[in-house]
This record gives sequence, structure tokens and C-alpha cells, in this order.
Amino acid sequence: MMIKLQSCNNFTLPLTTTIRAPSWVSKRRQLELHISQLHKCSNLPQLKQIHAQIFKANLHNDPFVAPKLISAFSLCHQMGLAINVFNQVQFPNVLLYNTLIRAYAQNSQSSQAFITFVDMLTNGVIPDNFTYPFLLRACFGCNSFETVQMIHAHTLKFGFLADIFVPNSLIDSYCKCGVVGVSSASKLFMVMKDKDIVSWNSMISGLIKGGELKDARQLFDEMPKRDVVSWNTMLDGYVKVGDMIAAYSLFEMMPCRDVVSWSTMVSGYTKLGEMDMARLLFDKMPVKNLVSWTIMISGYAQKGFTKEAISLYNEMEKSGLELDNGTVISILGACAESGFLALGKRVRSSMVAAGFKGSIAVTNALIDMYAKCGCMKKALVVFEGMTERDLVSWNIIIHGLAMHGNGEMALKLFSRMVEQEGFQPDGFTFVGILCACTHIGFIDKGIEYFYSMGRDYGIIPKIEHYGCLIDLLGRGGRLKEAFDVVQNMPMAPNAVIWGTLLAACRSHYPFDIAHEILKHSVKLNSTDTGNLAMLSNIYAAAGDWTNVANVRRAMKNVRMDKPSGASAIDLDDVVHEFTVFDNSHPNSEGIYQMIHLLRPQLKKADCISEAAYG
Repeated sequence: MMIKLQSCNNFTLPLTTTIRAPSWVSKRRQLELHISQLHKCSNLPQLKQIHAQIFKANLHNDPFVAPKLISAFSLCHQMGLAINVFNQVQFPNVLLYNTLIRAYAQNSQSSQAFITFVDMLTNGVIPDNFTYPFLLRACFGCNSFETVQMIHAHTLKFGFLADIFVPNSLIDSYCKCGVVGVSSASKLFMVMKDKDIVSWNSMISGLIKGGELKDARQLFDEMPKRDVVSWNTMLDGYVKVGDMIAAYSLFEMMPCRDVVSWSTMVSGYTKLGEMDMARLLFDKMPVKNLVSWTIMISGYAQKGFTKEAISLYNEMEKSGLELDNGTVISILGACAESGFLALGKRVRSSMVAAGFKGSIAVTNALIDMYAKCGCMKKALVVFEGMTERDLVSWNIIIHGLAMHGNGEMALKLFSRMVEQEGFQPDGFTFVGILCACTHIGFIDKGIEYFYSMGRDYGIIPKIEHYGCLIDLLGRGGRLKEAFDVVQNMPMAPNAVIWGTLLAACRSHYPFDIAHEILKHSVKLNSTDTGNLAMLSNIYAAAGDWTNVANVRRAMKNVRMDKPSGASAIDLDDVVHEFTVFDNSHPNSEGIYQMIHLLRPQLKKADCISEAAYG
């Protein structure tokens, strides 16, 4: 720091003369600046350096400096270092306790937050009006209802409900506990003497989450004053239930709309597949952000509008908006769902050109997109190039390999994941492993993997795992064993389980088992034409032509009421969609001629049932 002096009593210095402040003063000012900016610091090495300087300056015991350090370490997810800071303060005050409770809540360590609260009371530190809202942030999900009730009782006993910030936090927490919590929130809301706009908005949001849309609208209409959050909350409620008529009516009534209002409406129409209306509103938006562009592009991709999706993506890039993790994950997810490889490649090119690496989640989305679009070589290249992987990364690549017939490599990667990389598999991992064994015919190995779930990893098999095991046994012709598994499952078999057995019967035709399965399957889903077709085949094989005719009539009636299934293929960046008896494709005549030529070969390979010719 440079200090200019003109005079000092009778002693005068030239105007150009300067006195340099001692170095310790400038260092102290610099440290104070660092401390004031701690809440913005997310660079862990730099944060550790500042911590060392604070410790050296003997400021680590300062009750106002320590909370800033704890908050900074919390943002970096370094709770161990945050606790060290807390422990260095000899007599922590309520501010320090509150900061540590909030840090635990932010890092999803709810039990530690409550342990800290109990320690605070034990040490005679009296909570204030900030303690309970921070503690409530550690409550989430239906299992927290009793805990929220306990905190409510505390605030009532010590008189903190007079501070509106506390009951507002209670309403929000109750509403996150499901239907029973919404009821308690409503009771608290009704007895509140003073309500602000946050109280009303929290209650409306809670009612919507609890499925009480009519009650939410009634409360919305009773509000003495509304802000844009109030309107957007109600708008989002209508959109989530797919009532776009009510949503549009409310949207038209809004006195002021922001980018969230417009984006919510665009999202609602894209989910319903009304892409023209979605685009009309999107084009009318006075201001577009990255979220609104992402919604529209993802909507086009999911619905198969390939040209529109790529064109809009190019427009987004020209507008100067930079990619972020959320945008990349959303668009790649839409590409994976629809098999739209062209847009996925376009996003990948943009990432490379911009030097955008993104998070592990982004790379996982890229691998998933390549895998679901059938580009397993590229998926493997991206996977092997990852410097850091999580369990999701392994699960995606294992599933991709399994579904594309490379089961042996999937099993090798599983061994590498567990034995070399030290990852603990989860239930989703074993779905991929069992699928891999099914596709390569490793029946006994698949059975061993199934029973290793509980024995070696403590994973309780769910219905999807039983479905994989039944499919494994069924495809291997071991239908009696598969049927025994169904009868001894710890949960009731669903239509998918019976359908899996039926698919196995199509190849092996054990009539006694098949007829028994069909009775269960048709009972669960009498409108499934696949089940009815199989039933027809069973009767035909037994020579019961009267029942064959009855089932065929039932199939015709079902087809009239059910929408036809569709398949799609991405060829040269154009998605071609086909439905049963569809003649709309420009090359439909040639396509049907080719199908007619292939039918004998397909029948010979047992890929078409007799019912398919009926």
C-alpha cells in the first residue's frame, strides 16, 4: 500500500515523496480480501493456501472467519477439512454450529447434521431462528416426516414460529414428505397469523406435488398478491399432468411472463408431441436461454424430427450460447432414446471444437448415446479414454456390450471392474451381466451370477433380475426350471414375466407348460395380441381349430382398439418410421416386395410364427 503525505505538523515532505506501508500491513489486507471472497472460492488448492495463511495469522479461532472457511470447504465437498476448522475453535458459537449443520445438509449427510445439533444443545449453545431452517434442509423424503414433526415441536416450544422464515421452511419440508406431509403443511399454513408470498407459493407447490391440483388452484385464486413464481408454479402443475388447455389459459392470463413461463409451456407441448405449437411459442419467446433451446432441440430429437433438431442446434450455436453439462446431457439423452445418431455426432463435434470436456455424467451420456445407437466401437473408445469413471460408466458399457451381442467382453469388463478397479456392482450391473449371459448362451454361468448377487454382494434380486433369469433358462430350453423359478419367486409374477416364458415357448412348444402360462398371461393382459397369437398357435398345434378361430376373432377386435406398434431406423441422417400395414413411405412398394422375398427364409429360421401369416 502506498500512502501520499503533504505535511505532518511543521515537517513538510515534497508532494512526490511516498512512504511504503510495512509488508505485514499489506499481507494482512490481502488476507482480509481473501477471507471476504471465501464464499466464492471453489478451487481446493487455493482454498488450502488461504487456510494456511489464516492459521499462520492466528485467525483460525476467530468465530467470524471459521464459518467462512467451513462454508468454502463444504462447497468443495471437503467435509473432513470443514470439521477440522470447526474443531480448531475452542468455544464455538451458534453461528459456527449453524454453518456446520448447513454444510452437512448441503452434502447430504443428514445424520451428521442432527448429531451436530444434539452436540450444540449438550454444550449449552442456544439455537436461533436460523438453526431450524438449516436443520430442515437435512430432511428429505417420506421417511423424514417424524423428524420434521420433531423440529416443528421444538420451534413451537421455544417460540421460533413467530419468525416467518421458520414456518415457511417447515411447510416446504412437510411438503417433501409426501401426502401425509402435505396435510400437516396445510394445517400449519391455516394457523399462521402472518403469511408472506413465500408461504403461499410453498403451500401451492406442496399441494401440486401431492397431486391436489384443484386445491392448489383454489389457493392460488385466494392469494392476496401473486408474483411470477406463483404463476409459474401453477403453470408447471398443469403442464406436469398434461392439461395444456388449462395451462395455456393460465399462461394467457399472466400479467408478466419470464423465460421460465415460456419454457414451461414449450416443454409441455413437446411432451405431448405437439411440436408445431411448441415451436410457435418458442419462436415468440422474447428472450431465450440455454434451457429453452435445449427443451426444443431435445423435443425434436425425441419425436424423430431430425432435420428440425439439427437446424435448431445450428441456430443455437450461432446465437453464441455455450454448451453446459445440462444441455449436453439432455440432448445426448434424447438422441439415445430415439436412436438419432446424427445429432449426437453433431454435439460431440461441438464439444471437441469448443474444448468442452464436461463432467463424468456428460461422458457417460456420450457413451450411452453411442451404445444405444449401435456404435459400440466408439462407445468403447470414449470409455477407455476416461481418466475417471464411476459405477454408471461401467454399467452403461456393460449393458451396451450385452445388448449388442458382445457378452464375453461384457463379462470381462465386469471382472476388471470388480477385481482390478475395485468397484462394487449394484442391481443394475447384474441386469447387464444376466443379459450378456443370455445372449451368448452361458446358462450355468448366468445362474451362478444370479445367486452371487445376494451371496457375495448383499444385493436382493428384484423382479427384473428374476425376469432375466427366466429369459436365460427359457432361451436355453430349460422351461421346466424357468417355470419353477416363477412359482417360487418372492414376489408375484407380472405380465412381463409370463410374456418372457411365452417367448421361450414360441421356440420350444412344451404344450403342457405353455397352456398353463397362457392362462396366467391372458388373465393379466387380455389385450396383448402377442399372447393371443401364441394361444392361437398352441390350439393349432393341438388341432383345436374351433378355439383357433375364436382367438383370431379376439385378435381382430383388439387390433381395432390398440394403436399399431412402430419401428424406426436412422439412415443417412434421416429417420424412417414404419407401422403395420403402413403405405405412407415413398418406397413402401419396394419394401413390401423385399419382405415378401424374405418371408420364406425368415419362416425357415423360425423368426415368424404361423399366426403372422394369418
